[in-house]
Amino acid sequence: MTQQHTDRQPTIAVIGYGSQGRAHALNLRDSGFDVTVGLRPGGPTEQRATADGFTVVTPAEAAAKADIVAVLTPDMVQAKLYEEVLAPNMREGACLLFAHGFNVHYGRIAPREDLDVILVAPKGPGALVRREYEIGRGVPCIFAVEQDRSGRAEALARTYAAGIGGARANVIRTTFKEETETDLFGEQAVLCGGASALVQAGYETLVEAGYQPEIAYYEVLHELKLIVDLFYEGGIGRMLEFISETAQYGDFVSGPRIIDAGTKARMKEVLADIQDGTFARNWIAEYEAGLPNYKRHRQADLDHPIEETGRKLRAAMQWLQDARPVAAKPAASPATAQTEAA
Repeated sequence: MTQQHTDRQPTIAVIGYGSQGRAHALNLRDSGFDVTVGLRPGGPTEQRATADGFTVVTPAEAAAKADIVAVLTPDMVQAKLYEEVLAPNMREGACLLFAHGFNVHYGRIAPREDLDVILVAPKGPGALVRREYEIGRGVPCIFAVEQDRSGRAEALARTYAAGIGGARANVIRTTFKEETETDLFGEQAVLCGGASALVQAGYETLVEAGYQPEIAYYEVLHELKLIVDLFYEGGIGRMLEFISETAQYGDFVSGPRIIDAGTKARMKEVLADIQDGTFARNWIAEYEAGLPNYKRHRQADLDHPIEETGRKLRAAMQWLQDARPVAAKPAASPATAQTEAA
């Protein structure tokens, strides 16, 4: 029977209980929603969800009872999860929700025709989503509608975003395509790939020139947080307001020597690989092959000399030991994603 319109709040199944899953489940429950957590029996997160007071059932059971099924597991396990567990069990006319559009956008998941399919993505890690909610604020969210079979898909997305606290900040409509492609580009070109490579290259340049590794670390990695915080609080204008005139002049004359037209051209190549599916195909093939290149690259980053220098210096930074609200737990690697998925 097709799900009928009612004024009651939708029942929600949160599938997965990692960083985002836990934050969403807790916030939604505190907002008055009936939340069930779907996890693999005996999995590593079952005990935590139970300790948080949730009814924990299998993903199949959770999906069968919910109006909204929120898929908050790692990207690479979602296609199998949907095909084998969610699709056969979800109610007719239910709503399938994602926090990242990767699998739908690249065709790894073809949702049932009768389902509403939406996306709600907080622009922050799960710990921040929870912390901001607890103190009465919220993290901005973006949302998208891929299928609107009920005529209420946008309303469901906005309701869910409000339930996790996003409406307290800002809620912006996007598309699965735009969210997926911009998210991947940001990670690769700037936030993770670009920033990491820039920091490592700066450290190597100073050390190879004979400067102390500790001084190099402070200058190119440690102080980066100070600049990023200014960006975060008020954009480039706030950064310029708070740095010295000497630093400003260096910004103006040397920044374009490092990030030049060639850099932008290579960014466009990265974006093109994301847009035409090359990156997705390569990542899927890498995962299915057992992650040999991923593991090699990850180990190379962990073995970089800046890491050893940083560990020694951070040990003396007591404030880092006292408070780690957002990044207390390292993100799970894809090698362990299967076991942490449910």
